[in-house]
This record gives sequence, C-alpha cells and structure tokens, in this order.
Amino acid sequence: MWSLLPPLIAGIVAQLIKFVMEAGRGKFSWHQLTNYGGMPSAHSAFVVGLATEVFLLNGPQSTTFAITVILALIIIRDATGYRQEISEHAKAINRLAEAADHQAQILPHLKEKIGHRPLEALVGGLIGIAVVLASHYFWQV
Repeated sequence: MWSLLPPLIAGIVAQLIKFVMEAGRGKFSWHQLTNYGGMPSAHSAFVVGLATEVFLLNGPQSTTFAITVILALIIIRDATGYRQEISEHAKAINRLAEAADHQAQILPHLKEKIGHRPLEALVGGLIGIAVVLASHYFWQV
C-alpha cells in the first residue's frame, strides 16, 4: 500500500506545478487543479512514477513491471495522440462557431486544452521518475 504513495505524489506534484504555472500567467482558477492538458502531464507523471516504483520493487524482469510499462505507453500515447487531436478539433469547432455567428452562440465554447504535446508528457514522466527516486532515497519506501 505504501508503494502507491510515491506515484500518487508524482501526479499531484505535476498537477500542482501546472496550477502554479497557470496562476503565474494570470490565469488563476481553482478549476486548474483538475484540468486536463498543459505542462507538465500529471497522467504521465503518475504512470511513469508507477512503472518506476514497480521497477525498483520488483526489478526489470518482472511481469508487473512489463504491465506498468505497457500501461504507461498506452496512457501517454492516448494523451499525446488521441486527446491532442480532440484539442485540435475543439479549436477548429470553436473558430467555426465564432465565424458563423458571434451573436447566436450556436455551440457552447468547447474546452481546447485536453491533450498533451510530447514535451509535456516527457516532463511529466521525468517528474514521475524524480519523485519516486527521491522517495526511495529519502524515505526508503
């Protein structure tokens, strides 16, 4: 059970970094704590942190490590591929709706920041590794 804490903390740290960065840009909103997309990827931090935790506890040859790596690859691919594509679709739909009629508001404004760019996923993954390694170094979890 305690081995679950470092990956969870990694995801929370990434989300807090994103929150602080957005607040620093003048976009302070408590809603930012639960937003998708942006720098860094909390999803990547969590799943890479989990894979790192399993690697440290069970070794690189374990089946559980293989499962966590595959899970991480699927989640990161989804965030940088599918969800990033949804973000682009939302931007296009918002532009079309604005061009069609500014007054009528045909469609509600769609959320445009859903996916991640590869750099955002990479930084999230590095946060996951760093938090898990730090927890093992400082607290011998």
